[in-house]
Amino acid sequence: MARTPPVPGPAAPDPARRPIPRHLWRAAALSGMASYLDAGLIVSISVNLAVYRDGYGMGVWMAGAISAIVTVCIAVGSLVGGWLADLFGRRRVYNWDIFCFALGAVVVTLAPNDIVLLAGVLVAGLAAGADLPTSLAVVSDAAPAWARGRLVAFTQVMWMLGIAVAALLGFVLSTAGITGARLITGQLALAALVTWLLRARLKPPAGHDAQQGRAAGREAEDAAAPHGVRAKDVWTRAALLPMTATFVFYVTWGLGANTFGQFGTYLLVTVSDASQSLATGINLAFIPIGVALTLAFVRVADSPWRDRLFHVAAAVQVLAFVVAALTAGALAGMLVFFVLYQLSNPFAGEANYKVWSQLTLPAETRGTTQGLTYALSRGVFAVAAFFTPALAEYSAAVLLWSITACMALAAFAGVFVIRVLVPRAPGAAARPHLKAART
Repeated sequence: MARTPPVPGPAAPDPARRPIPRHLWRAAALSGMASYLDAGLIVSISVNLAVYRDGYGMGVWMAGAISAIVTVCIAVGSLVGGWLADLFGRRRVYNWDIFCFALGAVVVTLAPNDIVLLAGVLVAGLAAGADLPTSLAVVSDAAPAWARGRLVAFTQVMWMLGIAVAALLGFVLSTAGITGARLITGQLALAALVTWLLRARLKPPAGHDAQQGRAAGREAEDAAAPHGVRAKDVWTRAALLPMTATFVFYVTWGLGANTFGQFGTYLLVTVSDASQSLATGINLAFIPIGVALTLAFVRVADSPWRDRLFHVAAAVQVLAFVVAALTAGALAGMLVFFVLYQLSNPFAGEANYKVWSQLTLPAETRGTTQGLTYALSRGVFAVAAFFTPALAEYSAAVLLWSITACMALAAFAGVFVIRVLVPRAPGAAARPHLKAART
């Protein structure tokens, strides 16, 4: 006797289309201010450096020290801040980080001389670095499994806004001298103080969303409660493998991104023979595109398209650097490079690193482990930045081919994370769309 086939039930709703409650977006925005302030601090120091040099009568070594100390302090802050957050409670450190940044930014804004300026940069840089892994861990703790990708990815939008605001103010206030420099950093101090007040009122995750996240396999916690982190908890296979893979991706991708973030205008002028105004205009023109495409990444961050698009975007990103290297930095090749790079970078860059880290790293050591990958990567970026101008002068082709090789390695590391680590992540069984991402 033939058996009647079962009637299929209604299709499970796509988690990527499920609306996220407003209070979770608010938590993501407040956490994303760490990225806004980090990017804003780096860009504002870069934009204002010539003004500081003239206004304070700096020597070349002091100017170099201020530029280097930003990256170094962010690296050290990331290393220490993530560990402190896991040790004393993420929300406690989360609030103190932003307050310390505000104090540092106020000192930078009101500095009467270069020594005080250096002290302010030191405090603000350490606090910005400490807030990066801590804020990502806090928003990940608050997020249910089905929304974590979008909420964490939204912090990258805040990063792009930090760059955009600082760059735009630098352009508008370029003739205002030291007053313009104070206004650029002053907005960072004001934004940090407002964020500090709003973070203090942010409630810890509770209720249905938090329970649902735990049921889905997310090892959520009330991060306000302090707990110790032992070295052996970090050096386990469960933590070490995703930490190593995400580090390899971030450091190799970041060598290219950081080089063009810090030296994009410099390379266009010195290698491509572009004018200063054209070089600045090229960089500014692509910022709105970057913001728009990063918002597009947020929309797909909890769907199979997040990892599907990575494969395409990573290939295009490598192609962009191949074009730049083949033309040895000629202006026509660099224009093609910027178009390809800006179209692909939001789908194969830092936003992926942030999401993958929160998905694959153990919840109880997430602040410490991601702080470690941030710190080591930023340290490598600082060393590379020191040698970049000399290498560009020796051979632009060697510099660009070296970066191309790094980008290719980043693509392979990203594929490993997608194919091996994400499907094994805690709570992956409750996210069936992850299986679709592998096909």
